[in-house]
Amino acid sequence: MSLSRQFFRYAVVGLASNVTLYLAYLALTVGGLGPKASMTALYLAGVLQTFLFNKHWTFSHNGASRAPFIRYLVSYLFGYLFNLAMLLIFVDWMRWPHQIVQGVMIIILAVMLFLLQKYWVFSKERA
Repeated sequence: MSLSRQFFRYAVVGLASNVTLYLAYLALTVGGLGPKASMTALYLAGVLQTFLFNKHWTFSHNGASRAPFIRYLVSYLFGYLFNLAMLLIFVDWMRWPHQIVQGVMIIILAVMLFLLQKYWVFSKERA
């Protein structure tokens, strides 16, 4: 499957997931839950819900699920820590609006996680 087709499928899964999760993030923070706690809870939900869609539909990976799932978790743990660090730096230290910082992080993380999934998590060499 072509890179552009994979990225399109990844974007469809990601957009559907991230729009829903970002709206939930805004609702949680308006409801009084802190930005980092909200991001943490929703990040975990997003990881679990997108694994199967990305494994089967986006990357057409037919191999076993255990090793790719572990690599998926590792890549998302890296993404989580990066996201958390950016919230600490830009929201806590620099006092930027958390809504904007988190919105930008969604885009940055989407590209980074696509590349990790394409070339490490679901790569054909690892199937």
